[in-house]
Amino acid sequence: MKILILGAGKMGSFFCDLLSFDHEVAIYDPDPQRLRFVFNCQRFSSLDEVDGFAPQLVINASTVKFTLDAFRDVMPHLPAGAILSDIASVKTGLPEFYASCGHPFVSTHPMFGPTFASLSNLSNENAIIIREGDHLGKVFFRDLYNSLHLHIEEYSFAEHDETIAYSLSIPFASTLVFASTMKHQDAPGTTFKRHMAIAQGLMSEDDYLLSEILFNPNTPAQLEQIRERLEELQDIVVARDSARIKSYLDRVRDNLR
Repeated sequence: MKILILGAGKMGSFFCDLLSFDHEVAIYDPDPQRLRFVFNCQRFSSLDEVDGFAPQLVINASTVKFTLDAFRDVMPHLPAGAILSDIASVKTGLPEFYASCGHPFVSTHPMFGPTFASLSNLSNENAIIIREGDHLGKVFFRDLYNSLHLHIEEYSFAEHDETIAYSLSIPFASTLVFASTMKHQDAPGTTFKRHMAIAQGLMSEDDYLLSEILFNPNTPAQLEQIRERLEELQDIVVARDSARIKSYLDRVRDNLR
């Protein structure tokens, strides 16, 4: 299959490495400097070069802020019937775009990233395939993700957004609260250092990505749960209530099972 990847960042380069030995791959990035370290593929820095390539599948690995713009820019250079795909963690605006683009599409979300995951060993990671997508496109990504030994779930766009509000918004918000109250420690303990490493990794992410995940319409309800649990914990600590803290800790352990 002829596959065009949009964006030569970490995930775009990862998909290029993954696919280029079994498919004819080209990768486009408007910044030629970002194409220096991709190999075994055609490298495009002008969209006019896409015309002669005529991809059958387009994988949009652009930064989430530019996902829709990248699609709109490349559309005039694509043959009819080319399947559009994205791997965005934020699907805002994508259902509407796909409904009007005139191309088959498949939307997926690899639930791992270069910040925390080991891209050489993904057997404990997950991926989501959006149910509304084109059948052949879904088969392609299911086979690809199975080859990586990922656990795969199929959700609708709405179910994806609900899942992301829970699985990303809660840890993102909790980490931001921790980091916003953090003070420098000359002799930090192990737990503190682990939390700090997570916070540093999170803050290396793009600000637009962080804000869009937090602006998910389902996030406020999740933040309300954090606020309620924190208020409960504060009341217990202020009262030094041994019975209630035991009950609180038991509930936490039950959640972790």
